[in-house]
Amino acid sequence: MPTAPVILSGTPGSFAWGVFYERHPKLIQQVLDALPYGPTERAAIEDLLSESTSGVLEPLSESAHDHEQWLEWGAGLFGRPWGEAPFLWAESYFYRRLLEATGYFRPGTWQGIDPFAPFKNAELAGPAVDSELAALGDLPSLSAEKRGEVLLSSALWGNRADLSFQITASAEDTQPSALIADDSPLLWSTLAAASNPKVCVIADNAGRELLPDLVLVDHLLTSALAAEVVLYVKPSPYYVSDATTADVLATIERLRAAPEQEAEQIGRRLWQAMNSGTLTVRTHQFFCAPLPFHDMPADLRAELSGATMTIVKGDLNYRRLVGDQLWDATTPFAERAGHFPSPVTALRTLKSDVIVGLNAPVVAGLDATGEPWRTSGKYGLIQVHAQA
Repeated sequence: MPTAPVILSGTPGSFAWGVFYERHPKLIQQVLDALPYGPTERAAIEDLLSESTSGVLEPLSESAHDHEQWLEWGAGLFGRPWGEAPFLWAESYFYRRLLEATGYFRPGTWQGIDPFAPFKNAELAGPAVDSELAALGDLPSLSAEKRGEVLLSSALWGNRADLSFQITASAEDTQPSALIADDSPLLWSTLAAASNPKVCVIADNAGRELLPDLVLVDHLLTSALAAEVVLYVKPSPYYVSDATTADVLATIERLRAAPEQEAEQIGRRLWQAMNSGTLTVRTHQFFCAPLPFHDMPADLRAELSGATMTIVKGDLNYRRLVGDQLWDATTPFAERAGHFPSPVTALRTLKSDVIVGLNAPVVAGLDATGEPWRTSGKYGLIQVHAQA
């Protein structure tokens, strides 16, 4: 089986290095500014930033509920510089440690308080969402086929609303977007050919990304392209804006409360779908693990194996799907996604170095631009592996 170098965060100037040395310091300051953490929490948060940029990996405290689990996941890594750990692992551990520093899991004042909630809430209540809700009024005028295409595109490009990406995005990142791989016809034909199709959606971010995801879910259910949808979210806050059950409920409520009739009706249908069980929200601790999907536990694999199609949203889930390694960009998507327990569709805006499944001429054209096309957020893809 072909292999490729594992991405590390210790190479100065690399994208992964920029996450730890440029993005995280800004994020830490935003977290400290967003909530009135006390001296204990503030000191622990600042210590984490110092450790992750100039220290060595320290294990979770023995009192942490998942102390032993992280010792197992990090065997051979603790005591070494953060930059020597695989980027996927180190980035995941950074967010687990941030929750530890804020007291999210500890009994006390800050238990259960999402450190990213102020960012999520502000985005969901913002004028950009008002505009997107108003735009839903155009959907009834479209054919079912066209509506599906528009909503799939919205779900894809909604990934640019990722708050962690916005932290370090510049004005130059607002260039027109481009789809560099599009297997969407295979997605639609797979669903259309199935009797009683079940669609699983592994969500990524809350707010302006989760909104079009849920509108797409509503379309799948109302058009009979899905008899049942299972939406998987994170069991606890993760990265900056990853969706939890609370975020799903807040987004549906935003739809239900919208003055626009179409948005309100979509919100009402989603609410009813949850009541009836045609839409189920689930989670699993594995979604906050520092591991690729190849290593998912048997119980989650069994759940997903019953899906007609699993839609995997966003950049992190793509990295976990194909492996967070420097693959040749022309490596077949099926070769890297074939391990997944169901047919799988990746909807992803490119915001990290990992990419597979592209045609050689496309890669050559992108490389010739001289731009950081793998990480700019300008390009997107829809890749499908239809045989599980």
